[in-house]
Amino acid sequence: MNKKQILCIGHITHDRIITPQQPDGVDCAGGTAYYVAWAINHLPQDVSFGVITAVGDDLTHEVKLLADAGIDITNLGSPASVYFENKYGENMNNRRQRVLSKAAPFTIEQLKDAEADIFHLGTLLQDDFAPEVVEYLANKGRVCVDVQGYLREVRDQKVYAVDWHDKLRVLRSTDILKVNEHEIDVLTDGEHDLHRAARLISSWGVREVLITLGSYGSVIYDGSSFYEIPGYPPRQVVDATGCGDTYAAGYLYARAQGASCSEAGHLAAAMCTLKLEHTGPFDADIDAALQILADYGK
Repeated sequence: MNKKQILCIGHITHDRIITPQQPDGVDCAGGTAYYVAWAINHLPQDVSFGVITAVGDDLTHEVKLLADAGIDITNLGSPASVYFENKYGENMNNRRQRVLSKAAPFTIEQLKDAEADIFHLGTLLQDDFAPEVVEYLANKGRVCVDVQGYLREVRDQKVYAVDWHDKLRVLRSTDILKVNEHEIDVLTDGEHDLHRAARLISSWGVREVLITLGSYGSVIYDGSSFYEIPGYPPRQVVDATGCGDTYAAGYLYARAQGASCSEAGHLAAAMCTLKLEHTGPFDADIDAALQILADYGK
């Protein structure tokens, strides 16, 4: 794999999505690597992009689908795949989650040939990326971390939100951190003021803090300024799974092309609106996202 502008590293997962509209559940692929890859693949190919994942035999067909779509993807292999059950109520901002199986963590040895301007680490569980792996990648490029996995402790298949021991060590090597409104509460020990929470995270070494707020939009802090990004209402809300990953995809794609934090946040928000309208990854195009922004004068 040649050097990429954006290289997403993370497990593709087996997901079971349960919603009021689909009470029996729908089985599909998921995970940060999956949602980010498909989202960026539906945008103009102006940014070089690749994926490194690790899945069991049950998901190799998903890797092939991504490769057949022209995505540069490497599967490191794993004895098993990550298997999540995600159950939503009427409020799609709330989710109950179970972990039915886990995949092998990523190692420095596996990633020694990985080269990128931005490494986007899609953490799904606490041991996906050890601190030394993050530090190693930070010496090769900028590191973006989706914090969700670091805050997940699995007990008897159930997922509990907890802070993690190596937080400060990992965040010192993190340029961009994506966190949602529930995760930032855990991360900052109950700091409910988003601006104070973002400043605290910034003081730990993070250069750009992305706080997604579900249907309420997002807040971005670049160490000196805050950018309030609205949530654009979808025509219908079908499935929120993968919205955070879609946001990250749009944000990193725009930033890789020189967009400001605010510009990148608005594109990311518009892509999330389109993603919310169906189950599965973002499958619209840049024109549809730009039309949403135009409709709202952005």
